[in-house]
Amino acid sequence: MVLTPETTPEQLILASASSARAGLLRNAGVTFAIKPSTVDEAPIKSEYRDAGRDAPACAMALAEAKAHQVATCRPEALVIGADQILVAGDEWFDKPADLIEAAAQLRRLRGRDHILVTAACVYRDRARLWQAIAIPKLTMRCFGDAFLASYIAAEGNAVLDSVGAYRLEGRGVQLFAKIEGDHFAILGLPLLELLEFLRGRGLVGE
Repeated sequence: MVLTPETTPEQLILASASSARAGLLRNAGVTFAIKPSTVDEAPIKSEYRDAGRDAPACAMALAEAKAHQVATCRPEALVIGADQILVAGDEWFDKPADLIEAAAQLRRLRGRDHILVTAACVYRDRARLWQAIAIPKLTMRCFGDAFLASYIAAEGNAVLDSVGAYRLEGRGVQLFAKIEGDHFAILGLPLLELLEFLRGRGLVGE
């Protein structure tokens, strides 16, 4: 069969440097390229907090900004943008800057519930073609300082790649007493919904 422009599959680009998101797509058999966005998240978060907007709206705005930025450079491709915001009470958490900050963050979260707002979208050129939000709820157990120290030592800088300073695919699962919601969303993408969209575009098998 000779591929024409009408039958050539669209290229898919992940606008994220997240190894967890890439792993989810790769393990699901999705073919994609990686081109991380360079969007500065801080001004967008400040704008939404100052305006009293909620975390889901902000997470989607960040996902869209990332997808749109990359899509303007690659208008022929489908670009996935994604973002996560961890919310505990009235506090929004960012990725920890170092291991000391990661330990302090986990001390604030232990023994408490939090939600992990996970937003994703797909852009082509300037058009948003798909979006989804998942909001898993997680409950950390009341672990002690000795366990926390051993956890940080074992995981090392890997905890800095997560907004919650944990990876459920690693030792981070030991931090929790209860987890409710989409496991894939906790890892970085509402994967089942995304796969359904990609199936409709002929990018994964029917």
